[in-house]
Amino acid sequence: MMLEATTAIPYGNACDVSIAENARMTTVEFAPDPHGGPEVMWFCLRVRRGPGGRRVPRNLKLVLRNAGNMLGAGKARNIHPVLRGAGGDWTRMEAGKPRTLPDGRMNVSWRLRVPDQSVDIALCYPYGQDEVESLVSQTGEFYESHKIGASQEARPIVRLSNTSGSKRDRRAGLYLLARQHSGETPGSWVLDGFLRHIAAERRKEPLVWAVPLADIDGVEKGDYGKDNFPYDLNRAWGSPPMRHEVLVLQRDIARWRERCRPVLAIDFHAPGLCEQDGMYAFLPKPESSAEAFDKATVWAQLLSRELGKEFSAGEFARIATYASRWETPGFSVFCASLGVCALSIETPYAISADGGLLTRDRYREAGARLALGVLKQLQTSRSNR
Repeated sequence: MMLEATTAIPYGNACDVSIAENARMTTVEFAPDPHGGPEVMWFCLRVRRGPGGRRVPRNLKLVLRNAGNMLGAGKARNIHPVLRGAGGDWTRMEAGKPRTLPDGRMNVSWRLRVPDQSVDIALCYPYGQDEVESLVSQTGEFYESHKIGASQEARPIVRLSNTSGSKRDRRAGLYLLARQHSGETPGSWVLDGFLRHIAAERRKEPLVWAVPLADIDGVEKGDYGKDNFPYDLNRAWGSPPMRHEVLVLQRDIARWRERCRPVLAIDFHAPGLCEQDGMYAFLPKPESSAEAFDKATVWAQLLSRELGKEFSAGEFARIATYASRWETPGFSVFCASLGVCALSIETPYAISADGGLLTRDRYREAGARLALGVLKQLQTSRSNR
């Protein structure tokens, strides 16, 4: 074999891989691996020179098999993976070309020119422990890093904080969370921008505690992680919790509440691939808690204005009406039970509200705008007290 494909790389995920070579074109076909879950979306693989083989050819065709099995993948134009050559940086790919097969299945393909020893392809910009460490380093160690517990597979769960605070502290508090679904990397990039903005302001108020990689096992293994059996993290927030990671997070939130005046909790996610209208927020259902719904509505209106037309969907504040595989509560319901206002914010994988492609810088800009909106509201609240 002249070329080979491997998922033995950070966050690797692909299955049903085949490579066909001829004089004009090398074709690599693959599909996302469900990794034991009912939904697929995340993929990440490397095409490289095999033993004794030649360089990766200039003319490379990638074929994403059975794209219709991916969550919300009905519109091929919304699928813009990222690509990097050996030693290079990730860049966005153009929209792929859909092909409907005779039996109605849909594949999506891209033709690329990539002269290199290897090329990596992923659904979206990966974000893992290296990026968390870079965030801490590049913000001048503004954030402390603490291991607050272990995952079900014994990996450390890391929380960042601008200060540990003290009991009965009355400063405003934020609790921030990303990657309850491990493949939803846009959530981590937006949180990254949020935290960088707070650090740039050198703010010790609000007290900020943040967990960038909640499902660390799924992140490391390259899982998509939504609705994985027996429970994904965001379906495990009952009492008692159904995942050990959630137990760790619940107890961390309890410590946070003792050290601040809880103002807002945000859970950063990414939606299905069909989304192209911008970022939006899921609010607690009003029937679960009218007070929590009202508070969240106020925050949603404020944050939507701050995101502006570049990032905010026209319908920013939403109620989740899609069918769930479980009836156990999620993060927002748990927070409401403690009297903490909470939102889940969804950021698309590729396309922003203004139609432009989302890059890492644009994700971070969106996060910075959210942080700015929160800080403005806190300043207004202080002035009115």
